[in-house]
Amino acid sequence: MASAPPTVRKVFSQVEVVHSSAGRSDDRGPLRRVAVCAVIRNPYAGQGYVEDLSALVDASGEIGTMLGGEAARLLGEPVESYGKAGLVGTDGEQEHINAAVTSVFGNAFRDAIGGGTAWITSVTKPATAGAAIDVPLAYKDEVWVRSHYDAIEVRIPDAPHPDEIVVIAAVANRGRINARVGGMTVDEARAKASQ
Repeated sequence: MASAPPTVRKVFSQVEVVHSSAGRSDDRGPLRRVAVCAVIRNPYAGQGYVEDLSALVDASGEIGTMLGGEAARLLGEPVESYGKAGLVGTDGEQEHINAAVTSVFGNAFRDAIGGGTAWITSVTKPATAGAAIDVPLAYKDEVWVRSHYDAIEVRIPDAPHPDEIVVIAAVANRGRINARVGGMTVDEARAKASQ
């Protein structure tokens, strides 16, 4: 039996454009980071421990498609990095938001942004309205590309309410400006993938 679609109270988006770091830029152009958040009702809020969280897992694919599509649209260019995160209000538990960002969500998110083969970096936490969370980002096809280790801070002033969950999808168009700590490059990751 299919789960009912989640009740979405609002969608919140933010776009950050970074032109330079430490007073200089590089030859790749501005760094664009985008986060798109869905504030949804938590079907398990106030119920205490619930063993089966499949209603959130099953419904998360629809949210992943919606958030990924909107994040890619707002980015306006190919996605190089991605990450996911979430907040759960005080009438829920952290496992509720983890259920909403499992592989079902991740696979739909990947499809919506045009693919990706690497594990999607993730973070979740219980929170009250207005709490900040740093959404980790990594290169979408190889998690070991250090230049793309990054984050975008997200805060929604009125979410989550105690009975809500905030599901977050984040993308970026490139790695950090002036990245220079070595490790595998994007070109090396692409060559490895084509072997």
